[in-house]
Formats: sequence, C-alpha cells, structure tokens
Amino acid sequence: MTKREITQADILPLADYVKVRKQRHAALIAQKKHRRIEIGPVATCYFENYDTMLHQVQEMLYIEKGGDEQIADELSAYNPMIPNGSELTATVMFEIDDPIRRKNFLSRLGGVEETMFIRFGGQEVVGVPEADVDRTNADGKASSVQFIHFPFTGEQIAAFKSADQVLVGFSHEQYGHMAVLTEASRDALAADFD
Repeated sequence: MTKREITQADILPLADYVKVRKQRHAALIAQKKHRRIEIGPVATCYFENYDTMLHQVQEMLYIEKGGDEQIADELSAYNPMIPNGSELTATVMFEIDDPIRRKNFLSRLGGVEETMFIRFGGQEVVGVPEADVDRTNADGKASSVQFIHFPFTGEQIAAFKSADQVLVGFSHEQYGHMAVLTEASRDALAADFD
C-alpha cells in the first residue's frame, strides 16, 4: 500500500539523517528522473509523492535545524502535496535567472495556476491550485512556484494508465505550452493511484 501521509514517526532524528543523507539523495534523484517534466522554455513540473515530500521535510529540518518544534509545521506544509490515491500533485517552477526578465514575465502570467491540464485518451484533467495561499497577487503577477492538484475519476485513472499519449501543459494566453510524457514517466505517475 502506498503511503499517503508523513507522520512524526517517519522523520529521522537529525543525527541519523546526516548519516544517510547522501544515499537517500542519490536514490531520490533516480526516482525523480521520471517525475520531472519540462513544459516550454521556462516551466518545470515536478510530480510529487510520499518519497519526494519526505525528502523535502527532512531537508527543511536539516537546513533550518528547528528540531521537534519545526516538525508539525513541515508536516502541515508538505503532507497536502502527497497524492491521495485519486490524484496527481505537482510543484511547478517558472525558472528565469535574470530578476528583471523574471519579474516582467511573471507580471503577465497571472492566473496561470488555473490553466494547467493533463490530457490523455480523449480526457482532460484540469489542475486545481493548492488552496494555502493565492498564487496570483492583486496586480496580476503570478508566483514563480505553483502547487497543483489534478483530481481524477476512476474512469480517468484507467484511461491514464492505458493511454498511448499523455500531455501536460498550460492553456494560459501568455504561456500556451505542452509536453508529452514518456512511457516511463506515465508509468511512474500511474503508481500514484491506488
């Protein structure tokens, strides 16, 4: 059974984590290879799961060294991004190194979080932004990081698993880009469903 929630019992104490950090990181890189999708020139989509979120929690605890007091905050931040068995979840990053170009680009990208989709076998699943905070400000500037849920029906899950082609993309007027998933990526994401 796929794990759907990180608990305090899953967290290694900092001293123990330091001992296995390099090995865990190497193992995660191999897993993330098929969960990372480039969409257009500046967007990268990272499909999350229990392992990627556990790594993120452990890394935050390692970097910030907040101890036990920090754990509850990290769990409340990252547990919602673990797929629940009938969804896919993704962290999307718009990566532009130049700060002026990034600011100008994001100022035209308001609402992009509402336009993400996954298409396959005559089906389309529209992304639902994580509801923690508004990812487009009042001036219409989008955040460079978006957290998106893709809720699937049972019929859509079956179609996704057997689809010849799966597209992931945006229908935003300023960023209308798509990417085709490899078969290995589709299979990795299909494992997120119960």
